[in-house]
Amino acid sequence: MHAYRSHTCADLNTAHVGASVRLSGWVHRVRDHGGVLFIDLRDHYGITQVLADSDSPAFAELEKVRAEWVISIDGVVKARDASLVNAKIPTGAIEVYVQEMRVLGQADELPLPVFGEPEYPEETRLTYRFLDLRRETLHANMMLRSNVVRSLRNRMWDTGFTEYQTPIITASSPEGARDFLVPSRLHPGKFYALPQAPQQFKQLIMVAGFDKYFQIAPCFRDEDPRADRSPTDFYQLDMEMSFVEQEDVFAAIQPVVQGLFEEFGKGRRVDPDWPRIPYAEALLKYGTDKPDLRNPIEMQVVSEHFRGSGFAIFAKLLENAGTEVRAIPAPGGGSRKFCDRMNAFAQAQGLPGMGYIFWRKSDDGTMEAAGPLAKNIGPERTEAIRQQLGLGEGDAAFFLGGKPEQFEAVAGRARSEIGRELGLIDENQFKFAWIVDFPMYEKDDEGRIDFSHNPFSMPQGGLEALEGDPLKVLGYQYDLACNGYELVSGAIRNHKPEIMFKAFELAGYPASEVEKRFGGMVKAFRYGAPPHGGCAAGIDRIVMLLADEANIRQVIMFPMNQRAEDLMMGAPSEPMNEQLRELRLRVVPLET
Repeated sequence: MHAYRSHTCADLNTAHVGASVRLSGWVHRVRDHGGVLFIDLRDHYGITQVLADSDSPAFAELEKVRAEWVISIDGVVKARDASLVNAKIPTGAIEVYVQEMRVLGQADELPLPVFGEPEYPEETRLTYRFLDLRRETLHANMMLRSNVVRSLRNRMWDTGFTEYQTPIITASSPEGARDFLVPSRLHPGKFYALPQAPQQFKQLIMVAGFDKYFQIAPCFRDEDPRADRSPTDFYQLDMEMSFVEQEDVFAAIQPVVQGLFEEFGKGRRVDPDWPRIPYAEALLKYGTDKPDLRNPIEMQVVSEHFRGSGFAIFAKLLENAGTEVRAIPAPGGGSRKFCDRMNAFAQAQGLPGMGYIFWRKSDDGTMEAAGPLAKNIGPERTEAIRQQLGLGEGDAAFFLGGKPEQFEAVAGRARSEIGRELGLIDENQFKFAWIVDFPMYEKDDEGRIDFSHNPFSMPQGGLEALEGDPLKVLGYQYDLACNGYELVSGAIRNHKPEIMFKAFELAGYPASEVEKRFGGMVKAFRYGAPPHGGCAAGIDRIVMLLADEANIRQVIMFPMNQRAEDLMMGAPSEPMNEQLRELRLRVVPLET
């Protein structure tokens, strides 16, 4: 017999009754039933109940074991009484009578429990992540993640893509976030960077004549953390194709992602209709470029109903250029209590509040519009608003006004909150949408023109489009949104040097700077570059959705905390003086 086990803790069933077996694993739970000890023995594969009574030679030793000790047992498989069968686990019809036990690894008093998975402070969970990972939910999440990656890899190969690896140590590149810099020992004063994405390399692979590339790629970005974003590194399914247009990329990635969600979505419906929604339309209707289309609410512009009205706040506001009023329909939200609650929500988001109208049955049995705003603008205007929004008795509408960029994000969050509060969101499905026609440029906080998305994208209209107002230039850039999250981002690439130089010039990069920063790519484009494009899908975020988790740290094996610290390994840490001397670096203390 094997030194540690003849079977795993998920293998045994009634066919093994009477067999002598050897199992090894962790003590998941101990139950003392007055002279009979029951132990749930757990390994990677599952749980088997083992037991010993006072007649067992191992009884005295088994009395000493505690939770999370690693033990090995020899015993005989017995069938459970019919009334004691545990249908929740594969081994629930049997148990193992222990004849011999060996302790393979003792455990100190646990800083957090494994059995039962009670809520525990995240700091403790991350410090003892190896214990946290023993919990059933996290263990299942990590297995889901591995199976998702395997499925993605197989699907890409089956679709005709080939896997290539790109460098981890490279040059700095403006991908929209801060780089992690790596000092060079051989070249003092110079630094490598960890890649924010394999962007330039995958384009160079296309220039080199390889047609369909993919990679399960690690990416490194020094970003502020969010619930759906790691502050240091993440993995993505990276892909690129030659001789393609935007629709070709969509056609290649949709069956991969859709098939993945059908495989691991736990029976939830995967909507096969992936609409193309222009970026400007997404912001107008949903207040975000990653809309949750499970929510049927669509915002509308209702400015004309308030222009010159008795509601002075909106009427005066609309006299200023670039302002508008938008309505958020709320089917079923027609009560003052609900409207007041949503108004308080807006105030918690930093706005003075949201105006509202709700429609109810009047004393004479007819429908009437209610709320302070309705009184100010009168019945004719409120009826026109109701007709435009397609609302009726028992419904409501909320209103926000100003310059869209100042209230759009809050309006989007209000739309989501209203949808949740009113039960309008179908939780049992995944709904996807391609967000297209992103603007190439935006103004930064200081009023300067900068790239709004991927700087290597092809502008719609080519070189000619770059001769006009940069803020009106659209790119062949696209994101895939699903249930309120961005899952995929990509573009058709700019493969012509003259267009690339002009695009960067508008963002304040002279030709010399482009040559310095992207010399390899510029040089490659001068030797025959094919039209090409691709995208990248965030694996961590995909698994988060499939696992029904709200926090991305729940699907990453060893995540950082909110302050970008690895509490288990003690990173970041102070370097030794010898290391600094070798790299010719000096740490400058913070000024106090």
